[in-house]
Amino acid sequence: MKLHLYLLRFAFIVLPALVWSQTATIKGIILDDAHLPIDNVNIKVGDIGTNSNTNGFYELKIPAHSEVTVAFTHILYKRVIVKFNLKNGQVVEFNPVMSLNIEQIATVVINSNQRQSVTGVTIIAPELLRTIKGAQPGVENILKTLPGVNISNELSTQYSVRGGNFDENLVYVNDIEVYRPFLVRSGQQEGLSFVNTDLVQNIDFSAGGFQAKYGDKLSSVLDITYKTPIKFGVNADLSLLGGSISAEAVSKDSKFSGIIGVRYRDNGLILNSLETEGIVKPVFADAQTYLTYKFTDKFQVNFLGNISSNKYTFEPQNRQTNFGTIADPKALLVYYEGQEKDAYNTYFGAFKANYFASEDLTLKLVASTYHTTEEEYFDILAQYRLGEVNTNIGDENLGEVEFSEGIGSQLTHARNDLDAMITTVEHKGDYKMDDNTLEWSIKYTHEDIRDRLVEWEVIDSAGFSINPPNLDVFKDQPYQTYQGPLVAFQNVRATNYVKIERFQAYAQWSKRSELGTNEVFYNLGVRAHHWTVNGDGIESNSQTVFSPRAQFAIKPDWDKDMLFRVAGGLYYQPPFYRELRDSSGTVKPEVQAQKSIHLVLGNEYSFKMWDRPFKLVSEAYYKHMTDVNPYTLENVRIRYRANNNAKAYAYGLDLRLNGEFVPGTESWFSFGYLKTEENIENRGYIARPTDQRLKFGVLFQDYVPNIPELKVYLNLVYNTGVPGGSPSYANPYDYQNRLRDYKRADVGFSYAIVDGDRTYTSNWKNAFKELTIGVEVFNMFDVQNSITNTWVRDVYSKRQSAVPNYLSPRVFNVRLSMKF
Repeated sequence: MKLHLYLLRFAFIVLPALVWSQTATIKGIILDDAHLPIDNVNIKVGDIGTNSNTNGFYELKIPAHSEVTVAFTHILYKRVIVKFNLKNGQVVEFNPVMSLNIEQIATVVINSNQRQSVTGVTIIAPELLRTIKGAQPGVENILKTLPGVNISNELSTQYSVRGGNFDENLVYVNDIEVYRPFLVRSGQQEGLSFVNTDLVQNIDFSAGGFQAKYGDKLSSVLDITYKTPIKFGVNADLSLLGGSISAEAVSKDSKFSGIIGVRYRDNGLILNSLETEGIVKPVFADAQTYLTYKFTDKFQVNFLGNISSNKYTFEPQNRQTNFGTIADPKALLVYYEGQEKDAYNTYFGAFKANYFASEDLTLKLVASTYHTTEEEYFDILAQYRLGEVNTNIGDENLGEVEFSEGIGSQLTHARNDLDAMITTVEHKGDYKMDDNTLEWSIKYTHEDIRDRLVEWEVIDSAGFSINPPNLDVFKDQPYQTYQGPLVAFQNVRATNYVKIERFQAYAQWSKRSELGTNEVFYNLGVRAHHWTVNGDGIESNSQTVFSPRAQFAIKPDWDKDMLFRVAGGLYYQPPFYRELRDSSGTVKPEVQAQKSIHLVLGNEYSFKMWDRPFKLVSEAYYKHMTDVNPYTLENVRIRYRANNNAKAYAYGLDLRLNGEFVPGTESWFSFGYLKTEENIENRGYIARPTDQRLKFGVLFQDYVPNIPELKVYLNLVYNTGVPGGSPSYANPYDYQNRLRDYKRADVGFSYAIVDGDRTYTSNWKNAFKELTIGVEVFNMFDVQNSITNTWVRDVYSKRQSAVPNYLSPRVFNVRLSMKF
């Protein structure tokens, strides 16, 4: 009996202590509305508490396996109340934004490291980007699973949104607009995305109906915020495709802070698996930094810098593409001579001065310079055979071409050089008064572009040189002797020196208030854009456009957590250099801005399922476009016609359900429907090059319950096929065939050897904050996806066959990530 009594007393004393010893950790940085750190914020849960330091950083241990309420309070700010229910040892990064003038209208409930947003609170979860890398790591790898976003090329970071093309997307990093290369014609040449995911603190993405404070593009806005360092740290990531390392630090007096990241990428593992065999050397590298110096509490200066070097060398040797049907299989055999050498070097620097005149008034001055030098050189001779394939099982010639329907050769040449310098100076400001916010900007941009375009292509079929279809002289070889001139099938030669001066301005007003018992949000704004095009041998031309935009949202006082919004306006896209240059290389300064009217209706429904938070976001949209500048797509290169002789439309529906399908992780399912068509010169509507009808995307995360350190992610994308394009100089109305559907599944497994702030008996483990090893399988089901068609001509039948250009097959990758 005494033994039982002692055991019972031991249980009552020790077990509660053991339960309480199971803890989780929340940490992060507390920011104000201007994204500046707030010190001396009181963070408390029960009798346990801490304060944020001078950098706004805090770290707090909380009990695990139970719902606890954490309060963030400060004498100058509205308090934030958050509920957590975390697992033992789990570390959550929670970065609240405390507001001076907005009432806290709801309680945030967090069961995992997911991002939600309510009035007065923004949760920033950049770890999703760094966990799910993909074949082309970057923000775009996450965007492709969103509805309305189309990325059907895993070798590229370019994306189209709701029927737009790659040039119609705005990208900002800390209020500074960034640009993409000009000469890139295929994804494998492209290099790294500008955004370094190791430096990212926050991401905002809008697929249409965005506010006037964002620039003049027709499709979308990606707004990135880089980190504000709060302490010293080093992150490293290594894989068979390259690696990255970043470091962040802050001075002792907290006046100076900085973060720097270096990336190296070698896509040889992926490109060597493509159907075109040869020697390929794709090497891409860049270095970025974001520095902040705080002179006083009211004045600080930021610097964003980037240096990028991209080199692509390719010596193709041979290629065999099997296509057709089971009943009529065909194959294209190509033997190559020559090589391609491309180089893209960019230099980018931006200074931003922030003056916080008062709690209500903020003034900014931004000056940036973007310089790119790009070279695209190649001489490639391709000799081909097109014919029927031997399908006799057991035959020693199985899979080989038995009967040739077409024999010929193709010689392509390019010496393209581009040097572009873009300089920008901008003043921005915002003023808050009660529930009203007024924002404005005045911006000047100078674009200096020097471009030399030299491209020609000679095609020979069965010994007969083929002339371009627009040549007046008829050629009926081999049936009649040809007496006309021999010319290249395609010959483009141009040298352009172009300068574009731009003046832009916007003003917008926002207000949060109540309509009865319902919460409402208003936003009204207008942009003005004036530009002048001139240059050597170019007649100067000036134009001006105005773009009014508006948003309205209402959160009804219902038992169900619902939000309704409507957005729209008139959106212009003044032509950039590529939109001014036609297929012959001639610059046409009279090209007008493309115009689009947006209407977006949206709904957000937040609810609980399985006692975990979920959100269903629905958006229906319609875009009416006029003064459209038609274009053709060559993989990711856009060739404009440099005129405004078309009109178009796009409409669709986007749905996205996200939440904790597995406790402690965020996943989502997306669906999108899109239809976009254009009418060129009133000849009737045909599908636009980006007319992707259906889209399904899945981003799913899971872990082994008994081994939470073992995690898995699944990235699934299904897109119906887009139009397959047309041969050079062909009439697009005659070529409306579509590529096959794009289906891709990437999966990744990772094991955390060192996880968070746990203490290990091994000394070498304690040297790391985090250490993770993983395996990734790209294109898990080895699906043959195609991105474009190669058009092979037969001089006898006058027929052109569309041979698909396939993307990468199944590829395995090993990854090692560490944090110090």
